[in-house]
Amino acid sequence: MIDTSALTRRGLVLAGLAAWPVTAHGARGPVVTMLGDSITAGYGLPAAAALPARLQAELQRRGVAAVVRNAGVSGDTTAGGLARVNFSVRPDTAVCVVALGGNDLLQGLSPRTVRANLDGIVARLKQRKKRVVLCGLEAPPELGRNYAREFNAVFPALARAHGVTLYPNLLAGVAGNPALNQPDGIHPNARGAQVIAGRLAPVIAGVVAQVA
Repeated sequence: MIDTSALTRRGLVLAGLAAWPVTAHGARGPVVTMLGDSITAGYGLPAAAALPARLQAELQRRGVAAVVRNAGVSGDTTAGGLARVNFSVRPDTAVCVVALGGNDLLQGLSPRTVRANLDGIVARLKQRKKRVVLCGLEAPPELGRNYAREFNAVFPALARAHGVTLYPNLLAGVAGNPALNQPDGIHPNARGAQVIAGRLAPVIAGVVAQVA
């Protein structure tokens, strides 16, 4: 006997996939938009080696259908992200990865300002019914213990307040490693971007599964 319920479930899955956007390279699935700065934009790297492209490849390697869109702007702060979130994150986005704060950190901006801007970004995304993954960063102690403690606390506090997924440290495993960074010591090289993508992919896959 044919299991018609199984066929029905399979048909619903296929119909769902057919409704998602298709990229120029034929990838199909929910759109994951990375709202970030130069690390997202792929400073110093070809597009194929930038973090969004590597993340999409990692998701595909895990059997997760998704289209990862690059919405990174070099030099952007959390204030810049807040100013452009409504148009940079397009309506077809299902999941938004918020990866901002690095330039705020480099400029020594107040953690209170960073929190207020990120709070605004996440609130707007939630109002638009987007799933959010908030990527944290860790301030080096050289900036001052009090500053580092306040800055580092911004991300988990916001994730709890808004009930969104937290990825604690975007640069985990890469920061401070010369072999994984460009000569400036700030921006990941191709190997570094791959490391970030490999660590981030399981988190994104879990969120994509909730919307797929």
